[in-house]
Amino acid sequence: MNTYRATYLIGVCLLLIGMFTSCKHDEHEYHSITDKIKAESENYKGTTLSSEAHIGDLKTIEITEGDETFFIPERESHIKSFKCTECHTKPVSEMSSDDFKKAHWNIKLDHANSKTMNCVTCHNGNDMDHLKSLTGEQIRFNKSHQMCAQCHSRQFEDWKGGAHGKRIAGWAPPRVSNTCVNCHDPHAPHFESRWPARYNPIKEKQRE
Repeated sequence: MNTYRATYLIGVCLLLIGMFTSCKHDEHEYHSITDKIKAESENYKGTTLSSEAHIGDLKTIEITEGDETFFIPERESHIKSFKCTECHTKPVSEMSSDDFKKAHWNIKLDHANSKTMNCVTCHNGNDMDHLKSLTGEQIRFNKSHQMCAQCHSRQFEDWKGGAHGKRIAGWAPPRVSNTCVNCHDPHAPHFESRWPARYNPIKEKQRE
C-alpha cells in the first residue's frame, strides 16, 4: 500500500513539473501580466512627445531635489523691487518701524501667528537680496521652495514627485513645474473659498 501511494505521488509530481516546464504558448500569449509587460517593453524606446513647444518664452532654471531633476520658473527677474538692496541700504536691526510702514504698507502677514513668524523668519535681515533658512543658511529667491519645505515637508515631497502643484505645458518631458510661490502668496498662502468658474446645468436641474 505504501509503495502504491509513493508511486502515485511521484507520478503526480512529474505531471505537475511537466505542466510548468514544458508549457507552450502561441505568439503574444503569456503566463502573467508581468511577463506580458516585460516582453512588450523590450523594444520600447521611450516617448517621442515633448512639451517644449508649449513652454514658450518662459525662463526656467534646472533644479535637483532628492532623486528628481526638473525645471521651475525663474523668479528673481520677475520680482518688481528686486534687488532689495537697491532700497535697503542698512540691515533690518537698524531700521525703525516707520520704515516698514512706508515701504511695505500693503503686505499683511497671514501665514502663522506672530509668536511663530515675522518678516525675518524668512527674509535675511542682514542680506535682503536673499532668504534664509531656520538655521541661517542663505536661500536664493529663485529657490524659495527650499524655505517652504522646512515646515511643509509633506507637501514638498508630493511636489517633488509631481503630485502637488501644477505642471506647466503638460506631462510630456521636459518637466516644468510651478513652485510654491507661483500658486500661493507667501505672506498669505491660504486659498479662500470661491464659486466654481463654470456653470453646472446638472446641479441646477437637481435644485428645481
